[in-house]
Amino acid sequence: MKRWSLLFVLLTLALAQGSIGGLLDAGKYPEAYEAGLKAGTAEALALAAKAATFYALYQAPEGEKRAWFEKGEKAASQAIAKDPGYPEGYFERARALGRLSQYKGILEALREGLAPRIRGDLEKTLKLKPDHAGAMVALALWHFELVQKGWLVAATQGADGNQVEPLMKKAIALEPEVIIHRVEYAKVLAAWGKKEEAKKQLEVALSLPAKTAADRYDQERARQELSKLK
Repeated sequence: MKRWSLLFVLLTLALAQGSIGGLLDAGKYPEAYEAGLKAGTAEALALAAKAATFYALYQAPEGEKRAWFEKGEKAASQAIAKDPGYPEGYFERARALGRLSQYKGILEALREGLAPRIRGDLEKTLKLKPDHAGAMVALALWHFELVQKGWLVAATQGADGNQVEPLMKKAIALEPEVIIHRVEYAKVLAAWGKKEEAKKQLEVALSLPAKTAADRYDQERARQELSKLK
């Protein structure tokens, strides 16, 4: 009897997580966020964090973005508290904090000590899951964006521009069909003046199948970036 009860619970949790994932893929981010909070497992809370961050990135009105990034951070922290060994909790918290730091601006982010927190979460993600391509891209962007702010900021935060390209290339080798990896790498290449290489990455991004709403948003960004490079 206990065995069947456990199987029922596991099946219910799997179905709940599948439902949250379906809402995420469809771009129903607020609904996915609420469903993740309600389910309450580490996996579901990490999905809730992802949904909150994606809503802030892709759909939220300007005046609501900051609050949704903060909701993403909170949900990810709850996921970590539920299961400190679950890598996606750390990754989603880093993603939410990273986007929040971009939204706040470099001075406010530095005052609040966001940079070391983001790096710490990304490094923890990679310690728990060494082949986590998303964390590699995010860590590459962490180094890139701080170096772009100048040598003083980079030096005080421990950012190293030489880390950027190896991390990007490794992530793309691991997940060659993930659109966002290509778009982010193109952003870096364009900033470095490597226009033709950036265009190639954007063209690949546009040629890949868009499987989710986030993919479609990222491809629209790729189209906009490509038009600027032509």
